[in-house]
Amino acid sequence: MEFFGEVAAWFADPANWNGPDGIPARIGEHLVLSIVPLAAAVAVALPVGAWIGHTGRFSNLVINIANVGRAIPSLAILALAAMLLQRTIVDIGLRDSASEIVTMIALFFLAIPPILTNAYVGINEVDDQIVEAGRGMGMRDLEILRRVEIPVGLPVILVGVRTAAVQVVATATLGAVVATGGLGRYIIDGIAQRRFDEVFAGALIVAALSIATELGFSFIERRATSPGLRGRDTAPRELAQAGRPGGI
Repeated sequence: MEFFGEVAAWFADPANWNGPDGIPARIGEHLVLSIVPLAAAVAVALPVGAWIGHTGRFSNLVINIANVGRAIPSLAILALAAMLLQRTIVDIGLRDSASEIVTMIALFFLAIPPILTNAYVGINEVDDQIVEAGRGMGMRDLEILRRVEIPVGLPVILVGVRTAAVQVVATATLGAVVATGGLGRYIIDGIAQRRFDEVFAGALIVAALSIATELGFSFIERRATSPGLRGRDTAPRELAQAGRPGGI
């Protein structure tokens, strides 16, 4: 109980709510580290996955890439990105932002597999009769994809985006290992200084932010999905989105 009292005192300390190391500032840094790579991953993986699901080309390659991506530990992805890219980023004059850019690149690759796989599966599982009905109405391939397959596959697609978002928010904490800001600083600095109340508080904030992300995207799913499609299975057998086998 004494330890939890120390954690409560840490949260009650005004110094932890002000300045560049304060909780609001750290949350802001964490959100930037998470939103930028997630948006980039959506922009890249969603069109590619939808196109592959529509055409059926390279489907085995997509599944294999996604499985490999989920199997690699997040910390390993971050370490590889740091070793391969940090020197290059410094050489082009971005020394002050090198660690943040490295972390964002690693998180970008982390977010690709669930978005790519779910986009492919969501489009690929659209009933052939619905697609043929669209063709019978004179729709071209791009129009079928945009007006038929994406709306019908949207529940599965959004699950992929939600899964990626939660993974990115949680894993952005590891950016502190390569001197990035964000909520991971409380954990890394707390361990270094043996301030375990700070470590626990940082982990608690990260958990709360991850849960908020999950709930926020679940709300977006419900609002964006047609009522007639909300009962559709959003966890097809090709996906194992319950967890990330590689851990962190």
